[in-house]
Amino acid sequence: MKLNLLIISIAPSLAFLMWIYFKDKYEKEPIKFLAKLFFIGILISIPAIAIEDLLLKIKVNNEYLNLFYIAFIVAASTEETLKYIVLIGYTLKSKYYTEKLDGIVYSIFITLGFATVENIIYIFYENYLSLLEIGLSRAIIAIPGHIMFAIAMGYYLSIYKFNSKNKNENKINLFKILFIPIILHGIFDFLLMIKTTWATVLFLLYLIYLWKISLDKVDIYTDYARKRFIRLRTRRKRK
Repeated sequence: MKLNLLIISIAPSLAFLMWIYFKDKYEKEPIKFLAKLFFIGILISIPAIAIEDLLLKIKVNNEYLNLFYIAFIVAASTEETLKYIVLIGYTLKSKYYTEKLDGIVYSIFITLGFATVENIIYIFYENYLSLLEIGLSRAIIAIPGHIMFAIAMGYYLSIYKFNSKNKNENKINLFKILFIPIILHGIFDFLLMIKTTWATVLFLLYLIYLWKISLDKVDIYTDYARKRFIRLRTRRKRK
């Protein structure tokens, strides 16, 4: 039974890890480095849980304001800030960070380390009757949500690393790396927590929109990686 629970907990993360790993097909990152990022993602779940538990002690009287507080401050700000600190600290100056797609790959590996622990906690603490429902909802909604926030963070990290031309632009892009994932995450959680028909409809539309822009970002950087690979190969042939 416990083995089945563990498989249900980690299977979605493994599937998405393989997806992004094979998406990066022109200049793959070292597996050892990616494994390190995944493990660090697991570790940041510890301070995340502690901080969120502390913030949850603050009570907001208004129902919607309380949901807003939980979505944007407790969950989104805490989790995305910790991922941001790790992503900046461990990858920005890495010798392996040579192309734009790398930022998204690194961000997803860190995020899925965190999301795997979150998944295990949710699934192991549920009773057997609701296990399938929780497992499916985590696989279909929660894990993809984390991935979409990670794509945004990695996308803007690469803009900051490769495209910034002046100090003011640097500051704006550095801000976007954290701010945009927090906003995307906050809206996601806020709509998900409102148990009304209109919120459910909005959430589904938002989910479709997020998937579209996220996959577009991955495709943009995949195409960039392909063109870069062709340029480098052409230069080598000329030599």
